[in-house]
Amino acid sequence: MPAAARRIQSRARREKRRPDSQQHETRPELQLLTNRRTNQHTLSERAQQLIHWTRTRRTPMFHFMIAFSVLGASLIGSLMLRTQMMENSFEATREQQSISRLTQDIEDDRSTLDSLQASLPDKAQKMGMVPQQSSISIDLQGYKATQSSGDKQ
Repeated sequence: MPAAARRIQSRARREKRRPDSQQHETRPELQLLTNRRTNQHTLSERAQQLIHWTRTRRTPMFHFMIAFSVLGASLIGSLMLRTQMMENSFEATREQQSISRLTQDIEDDRSTLDSLQASLPDKAQKMGMVPQQSSISIDLQGYKATQSSGDKQ
């Protein structure tokens, strides 16, 4: 009899340690995993798998599509922005080259003008001109206009 009494006590202790909620826990579902390297899926099969995946999860397909569309829009937007920046860069390079060509033409014209101005006194002397010795100025402050004979009538 003493052995039977021990059994009853040990069972009572086990029940206190393990409540009923732990005994009835559900096990997660088992899923079959395949090796992705050996299975080659077509694009439609992958799309079907994606749709199935979104339906089995708590996240609805709507949220997935919104996230996918935002991702696609940001990708397209960044590509368009990069394209526009490259076009602006090429245009700025072309304008800079045009400015440098025009600057070079201006420098060439200035050097030609300077050489012509330097040779001007020699050409004037060959034509018989003499340099001016003093300056002459006319003061028109006290000038009064006279009426011509045709204006009097």
